[in-house]
Amino acid sequence: MKVMMRRVAALALALALISVHLTGQCHGQLQFGFYKGKCKFDVESIVRGVVQAKFISDKTIVAALVRLHFHDCFVHGCDASILLDGSKSEKTAPPNLSVRGYDIIDAAKAAVELFCPGLVSCADIIAMAARDSVLFAKGGWYNVQTGRRDGFVSSAQDVNLPSPSFTIPQAVAAFASKGLDPTDMVYLLGGHTVGVAHCSLFQDRLYNFQNTGNPDPTMDTTLLSMLRQRCPQNSDGTNSTFLDQNPSSSFTVDNSFYQQILLHKGILQVDQELALDPITQSTVAAIADSTDFSYNFGQAMVKLGAVQVLTGNQGEIRRSCRSVNNPSNSN
Repeated sequence: MKVMMRRVAALALALALISVHLTGQCHGQLQFGFYKGKCKFDVESIVRGVVQAKFISDKTIVAALVRLHFHDCFVHGCDASILLDGSKSEKTAPPNLSVRGYDIIDAAKAAVELFCPGLVSCADIIAMAARDSVLFAKGGWYNVQTGRRDGFVSSAQDVNLPSPSFTIPQAVAAFASKGLDPTDMVYLLGGHTVGVAHCSLFQDRLYNFQNTGNPDPTMDTTLLSMLRQRCPQNSDGTNSTFLDQNPSSSFTVDNSFYQQILLHKGILQVDQELALDPITQSTVAAIADSTDFSYNFGQAMVKLGAVQVLTGNQGEIRRSCRSVNNPSNSN
């Protein structure tokens, strides 16, 4: 473990010396390049080094980190509340039981603390790590706003994430409650261009869609046959399949996901509905045929990362991402 940490630190130090051009622009209370000049090392390069080291051995971390960022920002805003340990913390809520990537955030925090102690919030590290994973998955670069502070509260009962079985109007309402419009929603759900879904999340579409006793009629019949083999009726639902059914694009952040759902090859109900509902149908078709997905996806991620943030004198900079510095503040 010590050898691994030394290697991570060495890689982080090397990358910290790489100059990254930041805009210095502000949006709301966050800022591009917030840490510039606050530490003699490049904070964003340190985090990127840790993410890159993990990505080299495990490309599934892309979906894990994008999902971690999404699940954090949808509850109490982007305040790293999902990272806090506890018997009834957000981690213990059913939608978060399969969330991964905590170890990567821990490693990035340790590296940052080594070079810039007490400076960088865990909430900012989540946003940076998600961006870096997208970059390594060929999804392009986007500047991340920083200056978030970490929250004190994490409660499983507060977790109210959009369901995979939501209708589009329900999903639109959920995103609107976070200040995100339908176009933002379509791009953010495009994060499903990487990652997998377990059978339990879509098994009803294969055998008993909306209690009809029949499969979802909108699903491509070849895909239906394949998924029934992958997810036998009455099985435990633990098997999984790629959310993007293009085999050559399963680990690439691109617009292939939209092309697949237009072919009726969406895995989750809400994903397939994106291509069918009048609210989102034209947006999906435009993205599927566009060449600027990377830019627009990045802008949607920036907007997600600004949801209900704590800045200035709010919150804290945690020493450990898994616990608040002063437990009395969490009451």
